[in-house]
Amino acid sequence: MKKIMNGQGITLGTCYYPEHWEKEDWAGDLDRMLAAGIKTIRIAEFAWSIVEPEEGVYTYEYWDEFLNLCSEKGMQVIFGTPTATAPAWLTEKYPEVLNRLPDGTVIQHGERQQTNFSSEIYRRFSENITDKLAAHYAQHPAIIGWQLDNEFNCGTSVFYAESDTLRFREFLKGEYGTIDALNKAWGTVFWNQTYNSFEEIHVPRKTNGGAYNPHLVLDFRRYISDTVCSFAAAQARIIRKYKKPDDFITTNGIFDNIDYRRMMNESLDDITFDSYPNFGYCLESWKEGAFNDRGNSRTLTEVRAIEPVFGIMEQQSGANGWNTGMEAPTPRPGQITLWTMQSIAHGADYISYFRWRTCSFGTEMYWHGILDYSGRENRRYREVKEVYKKLANMQEIAGATYQAEVAVIRDYDNDWDSRFDVWHKRLENMSGTALFETLQKTHTPFDYYRLYDDSDASDLFKYNVVFYPHPEIMTEARSEILKAYVENGGTLIIGCRGGQKDITGKCTKALLPGPLKPLTGADVTEYSYVAPDEGTVTVTWDGLRFDAPVFNETLEAEEGAEVSATYDNSYYAGEGALVKKSVGAGTVYYFGAAFNESTVRAFLEKTGAEAPLSAVIEAPECVELAVREKDGKEYLFVLNFAAEEKDIVLKAPAKDLLSGETENGTVTLPAYGVRVYLL
Repeated sequence: MKKIMNGQGITLGTCYYPEHWEKEDWAGDLDRMLAAGIKTIRIAEFAWSIVEPEEGVYTYEYWDEFLNLCSEKGMQVIFGTPTATAPAWLTEKYPEVLNRLPDGTVIQHGERQQTNFSSEIYRRFSENITDKLAAHYAQHPAIIGWQLDNEFNCGTSVFYAESDTLRFREFLKGEYGTIDALNKAWGTVFWNQTYNSFEEIHVPRKTNGGAYNPHLVLDFRRYISDTVCSFAAAQARIIRKYKKPDDFITTNGIFDNIDYRRMMNESLDDITFDSYPNFGYCLESWKEGAFNDRGNSRTLTEVRAIEPVFGIMEQQSGANGWNTGMEAPTPRPGQITLWTMQSIAHGADYISYFRWRTCSFGTEMYWHGILDYSGRENRRYREVKEVYKKLANMQEIAGATYQAEVAVIRDYDNDWDSRFDVWHKRLENMSGTALFETLQKTHTPFDYYRLYDDSDASDLFKYNVVFYPHPEIMTEARSEILKAYVENGGTLIIGCRGGQKDITGKCTKALLPGPLKPLTGADVTEYSYVAPDEGTVTVTWDGLRFDAPVFNETLEAEEGAEVSATYDNSYYAGEGALVKKSVGAGTVYYFGAAFNESTVRAFLEKTGAEAPLSAVIEAPECVELAVREKDGKEYLFVLNFAAEEKDIVLKAPAKDLLSGETENGTVTLPAYGVRVYLL
């Protein structure tokens, strides 16, 4: 995205739907956007029928007229391929392109993303419309980039059409080669599931209790990623034939069952994210004491694991809700600014607000944009204008990268396995949430790091402490990468159930923790869920007592390792709970339980990783701290997510880029207030 993400500045955009408005509204809308500092718009991602109203009939005049107006006004355009919403003529004539549920029920036309990426018919039409659009519009001077589809796997991330079964079989042939190899990998001898040919295999179908062969389901998730990535790659290849040399290709959002490293390598120049912090205030799901809008920082951290400097294609600017749900309040004064700075703090150099004007019809008629239905300038519009003024003082931050000394490792195999394996899910849900929230509360910035068999261990060397909560699926290659990290001086913390499964999802017959045994020096002698009538199980580590929640393993130390903590209660009181081993210049801790807040705090304290910014600033837990660094300069973002004033304490004078003022000592942040300090 060189034209809007080139390290030279942080810029604003918005999502615009000219097809929702009269043509006489267009010029006025564009003028007011430009007056608010909005210089880029995204268009057309749901507008297939405008260009192809009937099969094989193409009309280009509509977007020609609009793009010419954009050129006249000096507005830049990101053009979306419209394949997230197939036209009615297509689904009516070719119903086989529609997705299905596991019981065979067809997902009908009428919402969005009702089609499936496996259908050769749908692929043919999708590639055709992409070709027609790119061939006609790619050289238009107003266009600076292309968005593939819209939010891949958002409407659903699972696909059960007949075409999926056919494509799944081909995928499995490529993975296993022979049906005998597949039977062995899937353990099909269990419950008499043995296959004689690939033609007997189907995608998961409805069963009595909703149970499926878990190894089939794991490969099904991998298949979905493969299919989505290849669908995106086909569009990207077409666009590259026609686009101008500096125009970029991106897609928006991150969703389940997609390997984004592969999609980046095959299809994208950059990733953009759709940032909706207001989901934290949805009336149907809000909970007292929850992280609310601050929880969006967790997903922004996931985006940074794909690309450290990224864009936001859809940034919340108004109340959200379909007519069928997700209803939430209007952003309060200051929240648009707070949420914008939240995205920038995590690495965003381009912010595009969703949406310019609130549509007066359709399922999303309550999903508000900057302006309401009338288009009258309002409080939110004025706040966006103020954001633009603030950004003028922050341009030097563009290209800066988020700084963290702690990382949490994730990998797609374990992510996908934990979606359907309830034993794994319970652990991941507890530990994942506890790590994020505790690292946030203790002001310990962290990264997510995606681990693959071919990852470069040196990528981990910048982290002093790395958590890998529950790597149930573990390979020898990944274990060697972890070993190299520790040998270089790193501290690795692994939670229970590590190394329990092989790459197919089968439980290992080796002594636990399987491939991690040589690295950790731990021997798991017994394990159990914490019984529901047990109460809280605790451990003690050099006088520090903390929780061992959800699941407990009793541990012994092998040669070269030592038991550092033991259980305080339950029938295994006195047994090992934590094994420590020195490896090269570093240390491995294997902990036989999940992580809650008390547990994470204990490990941060013992490893000295907590609150690395404490020498610079003191802040209450409701305030998020983040640092971006560029050319030796550090920029400290201070974000108050509370609905009331909060005090922070600066340990030394620092210039706030937003106001130009130098501040020191106690500083009062207003409700939803923000500071960006040059340290």
